[in-house]
Amino acid sequence: MVAVNDIRKVQQRAEGPATVLAIGTANPPNCVDQNTYADYYFRVTNSEHMIDLKKKFQRICKRTMIKNRYMYLTEEILKENPNMCAYKAPSLDAREDMMIREVPKVGKEAATKAIKEWGQPMSKITHLIFCTTRQALFADGAAAIIIGSDPVPEVEKPIFELVSTDQKLVPGSHGAIGGLLREVGLTFYLNKSVPDIISQNINEALNKAFDPLGISDYNSIFWIAHPGGRAILDQVEQKVNLKPEKMKATRDVLSNYGNMSSACVFFIMDLMRKNSLERGLKTTGEGLDWGVLFGFGPGLTIETVVLRSVAI
Repeated sequence: MVAVNDIRKVQQRAEGPATVLAIGTANPPNCVDQNTYADYYFRVTNSEHMIDLKKKFQRICKRTMIKNRYMYLTEEILKENPNMCAYKAPSLDAREDMMIREVPKVGKEAATKAIKEWGQPMSKITHLIFCTTRQALFADGAAAIIIGSDPVPEVEKPIFELVSTDQKLVPGSHGAIGGLLREVGLTFYLNKSVPDIISQNINEALNKAFDPLGISDYNSIFWIAHPGGRAILDQVEQKVNLKPEKMKATRDVLSNYGNMSSACVFFIMDLMRKNSLERGLKTTGEGLDWGVLFGFGPGLTIETVVLRSVAI
């Protein structure tokens, strides 16, 4: 077993570890009930005559484990932009115009919440790192985190420490997840083999991350897993022999917000630290010291971040 300081492989100017000091989240005001989403979708696409296909889509919606999703696109907006509802009709210009106008608004809301919690002036922020994704298939949301080190006593309150990170490109997974920018916007696809690919490689990723800490029981850590879908969570849970409660925060975010792409993990992180406080647990990580932030993406790549919780 090695010391935590030995895990930090690069030189850093600060003495302490990279630390999450604040979290802010935001969503558009339009909330869609998953139980009625099939009715909504087939209505706005003028496809209500496709009765059998609609029934199939309803069954898919029920299996997703999602209850609500927040989306910028409303029925009124879609009526004003009919190409967005027509199969392969060009709508990139309209989508880009909306993105330029609306994404900064929800991003600003999330960032403002994080900065307020942080308690420091914006002038002390030295780096701004961001990513944007947008699609109507999943859900819309924004998350912002403040990361620093050596928290200022009585001003900054640490939430989680980032101990180490790792990325793995899974051999033979080319084309499993991908996205292409077309005239219809961003087209995103997932091969049906994705849950199996991830579950078959999760143990290797975890072992590489936690072997230096002498941790092999993954029920002894807290989990912040990207909720890419119910099948992925189920297979990972089964492969690692996780107790059902280990994925509770992840499944709660999937259920109440849907898949918001990369923003999801920070929604889960925010929910976990709030639930830990409300339940009177000793740390921000459900009372546990160590945890993993686990995600995946095009490539297929698997990302693991070793987290250390903070005493409440």
